[in-house]
Amino acid sequence: MFFVDTLELEGLGNRSYLAGGPAAAVVIDPPRDIDRVIAAAARRGVRIAFVAETHVHNDYVTGGPELARVTGARYLVPAGAHVSYARTPVADGDTVTVDEGLVLRAIATPGHTPHHTSYALDQDGRGMAAFTGGSLLIGTVGRPDLVEPRLTEQLARAQHASVHRLAEELDDEVPVLPTHGFGSFCSSAQAEGDATTIGRERETNDALTLDVDTFVARTLAGLDDVPAYYAYMGPVNAEGPAPVDLTPPGRADAEEIASRLAAGEWVVDLRSRIAFAEGHVAGSYNFEGEGKLATYLAWLIPWGKPVTLLADTPEQIAAAQRELARVGIDRPAAAATGDPAGWIRGGERLASFPRARFADLADVRERGDDVVVLDVRRDSERAGGYIDGSIHIPIHELHGRIGEVPEGTVWVHCAGGMRAAIAASLLDAARRDVVAVDDGFDAATEAGLTLTRPAGTD
Repeated sequence: MFFVDTLELEGLGNRSYLAGGPAAAVVIDPPRDIDRVIAAAARRGVRIAFVAETHVHNDYVTGGPELARVTGARYLVPAGAHVSYARTPVADGDTVTVDEGLVLRAIATPGHTPHHTSYALDQDGRGMAAFTGGSLLIGTVGRPDLVEPRLTEQLARAQHASVHRLAEELDDEVPVLPTHGFGSFCSSAQAEGDATTIGRERETNDALTLDVDTFVARTLAGLDDVPAYYAYMGPVNAEGPAPVDLTPPGRADAEEIASRLAAGEWVVDLRSRIAFAEGHVAGSYNFEGEGKLATYLAWLIPWGKPVTLLADTPEQIAAAQRELARVGIDRPAAAATGDPAGWIRGGERLASFPRARFADLADVRERGDDVVVLDVRRDSERAGGYIDGSIHIPIHELHGRIGEVPEGTVWVHCAGGMRAAIAASLLDAARRDVVAVDDGFDAATEAGLTLTRPAGTD
């Protein structure tokens, strides 16, 4: 009897897998915090015999080398990947026996990276699962532009061929179990759904329904922004990441928090955007612990900048520390929890700013108030329509472009409120008057705000 357990990495939009039989298992694309994987294997009562990577990842730090070292598992890495650590190189068609009657077979699927490899899990000769990494995703494919711009079109064509190969070699009922595609920016397009099969993808996936030229053109036209921190993940994963240290950071008092802010370090408040707006340490930034913390903090922060975390509870600090370690932000410089009043020195006051809806923005515009409307959505989102008269600086560019925001009270919005809260905290820290629009963008039209579209997009 075989099993597959899914390990979700919600903040990053990725999944890892533990798959095996009664006695032994393989781990596919493990996260850096390997204690979760070891605990999952212990619950199953199985030995981790193999650790397999589909590719050298660009969006998170792998736990593969350390998991293999700790468990004694064989570490399977695509032969074409240039890495600096001991591993078992895997070529197309190679197989390993995971448990009795359970065989893992490597299938070369270049496209997301040149060396990308998928794995089919067969039980007694019958396909039971396909671990497709960044190749075939749910309704889309892994993006082909993360390696080298000159290779992007070539890799997009390879991706089309690889997905067709998977569809030809695997039966329709075989579950497709990708690593990316659950909110990860490694997807070529926004993936939808939670589960799929080869047969379902055959009917609905552009890579399997379009000819190669049309597929490539559509894929390249739809590629979104690449998080800046991706540039650091590939080299770290090729070199071999250090073991993660999840011990609690030192406790910061009000004096230390003030000192770190004065030194230009980042102080990140993990509380809800509602709580942050009501009262926060002046100069701190709001990245909600329940949002896409790792993706957006790693995207915006100058790489290597020390981070102090603020939260309601030690448990929230621990969860954030774990999530940030997955993207190479290894050790918070310090942390503080509890009442925000304890985070500021005597005689100081907590800063605050108002929150509003699009209906409120419509009201102030109707009154003729002189306000600045700042849209921090990505280019691809703005192309679908934007508030007439708004200025546009994507959230991931705002920290370096705050000086471009016109004078006046800034009403900042995104598509749902989370990124607007981050942007509002950046502006507030820069001593700008700001209002965070905490609302879904659909409400802009309902509020009577005029939307327009960029020229040439109609």
